Amino acid sequence: MDQIEIIRGVSDVMDAIGVSVVSIGVLWGLLSFAKALVTESSDVAYKTFRVQIVRSLILGLEILVAGDVIRTVAISPTLTSVAVLGAIVLIRCFLSWSLTLEIDGRWPWQPPRNG
Repeated sequence: MDQIEIIRGVSDVMDAIGVSVVSIGVLWGLLSFAKALVTESSDVAYKTFRVQIVRSLILGLEILVAGDVIRTVAISPTLTSVAVLGAIVLIRCFLSWSLTLEIDGRWPWQPPRNG
């Protein structure tokens, strides 16, 4: 097994981990939602569910970006592949910021609101 195959395998594992994080996060959110429906109001249960899903999406996106970076930099560092990686990272950063705005009600660089 040569170095390229090892790197490709590592990036594939990272992709699988990213997808698993999102999937497990959604399932965990569904279970928490069902439990919260029994003990709390539906509004609180829904907000808890949304926060769980958004957190798992953000973490999954970060892991997927790491896999893309490893794959692009180590396997095919051409100008085209780096440009595609840059576009993917920009899109995922925008998604992460949008999801953070959805959870916190503020952009990541803004100070926290006082309760």
